[in-house]
Amino acid sequence: MTDLPHPLTRTVTIRAPRATVFRYFTDSQRFAAWWGEGSTIEGRVGGAMRIRHPNDVVAAGEVVEIEPDRRVVFTYGYENAHPELPAGSSRVTIELEDDPEGTKLSFLHEFPEEKMRDHHVPGWRYHLAVFANVAANEQHAGVGAAIDDWFAAWAETDGDRRRELLTRCTTDDVSMRDAFSCLVGRDELHGHIHNSQLHMPGMTMKRDGDPRHCQGTALVGWRVDGPDGDPMMQGTNCVRLAPDGRIAAVIGFPG
Repeated sequence: MTDLPHPLTRTVTIRAPRATVFRYFTDSQRFAAWWGEGSTIEGRVGGAMRIRHPNDVVAAGEVVEIEPDRRVVFTYGYENAHPELPAGSSRVTIELEDDPEGTKLSFLHEFPEEKMRDHHVPGWRYHLAVFANVAANEQHAGVGAAIDDWFAAWAETDGDRRRELLTRCTTDDVSMRDAFSCLVGRDELHGHIHNSQLHMPGMTMKRDGDPRHCQGTALVGWRVDGPDGDPMMQGTNCVRLAPDGRIAAVIGFPG
């Protein structure tokens, strides 16, 4: 490969573990979920990489390095567009590291010419954002179950069972903030729920509609019913998810 003196770099944080993120470079079905139908990758040294864009522009290259769950390098160029950057004439390096929020992805695309490097800046900004959300959507596909456990814990009067539910759906250092809460830690949350049951006996909180997820954060509607089953309050929770899918933080908005 000719000299590649013009680098494009970018770093993104993906709310999913490294193993989940890396699978998108070894599994053509996942690769296509990122890039679109007809895109493929062979996750081995010498394996072919093809990206079919919606306008039928095809990018192609070859995997030249791969380290499971950590690093992949492939060549990149075009089969039917941009003759100044033919297939395999540039190089993409992706490195993955653990991060408290999930995975830190470090991206490097090396080009032979500055003009083509600059041309790709907005495209990679967009496509890496799409990738971060596709991987996070896979990792957090079970967000509804975690949120249902959360609301079940608020209705559970048995202390041991409540702790089981909270352990299953929240991190140890879960935080909660709303008009009546400013707390950190599962023990504080457990006590807060117990106290709310003492002061509001017979009231139940439940999910209202499907959660909406993006990039490891979910919005979920809720309602509170009184002892007679009549609705008394409603609102929305903003839920930040840990990389393992448990609830890390909740901010509640009534009304």
